[in-house]
Amino acid sequence: MPPEIRAAYARRAAEYAEHLGLITSVHPSDLQLVTGWADRLDGPLIDAGCGPGQWTGYLAERGVRIRGVDLVPGFIDHARRAYPEVSFAIGDIGALPEPPGTVAGVLAWYSLIHHEPKSLRDALSEFARVLRPGGELLLGFFEGPVVEPFEHAITTAYRWPPAALSDELRAAHYDIIETHTRTGPGHRPHGALRACLSARADAARSLPDTSQVESRR
Repeated sequence: MPPEIRAAYARRAAEYAEHLGLITSVHPSDLQLVTGWADRLDGPLIDAGCGPGQWTGYLAERGVRIRGVDLVPGFIDHARRAYPEVSFAIGDIGALPEPPGTVAGVLAWYSLIHHEPKSLRDALSEFARVLRPGGELLLGFFEGPVVEPFEHAITTAYRWPPAALSDELRAAHYDIIETHTRTGPGHRPHGALRACLSARADAARSLPDTSQVESRR
């Protein structure tokens, strides 16, 4: 997360947590989607960019092994107070502390909306690094007809057509499982993609690292 985005969220962390930091503010369809996704997975999950921790806390209360990670200290402080039995850590979702291939699923619910298109694949690749073979990513995002920036309440965010975002996921070695959208009067244009780590990613991880050899030539 760029420093200016982190600072923008830090200034409004308390306000954000008050208005959006409860699971009761979640759309029922999203609650059903995320709950079903998490319940199907067998293993630890990461809530990447967990914000004030509402998803992490809710899923943990259901018995899911999950840990929340966010770079904004105010969010993590709030999450630890609200859900004292749940694991939260201050950290960059672009450099997760988990070892490679150890996580069953990554929830990235609106946590990549501020990534510029050219930097999005780096984050997707980091999620792929920590996912185990066949691990899944569930991504929530602002849907739109074209990839474009817009003035979000905190700072500039991006809308994505599901097809274009799916292409980014495939390029980062994911296979698309499901696509969901919600548009129309009374709804902000919303999208969600469920994807799993492809066999291509597993094969790429198994290749020997030749970078050090190349650097000595």
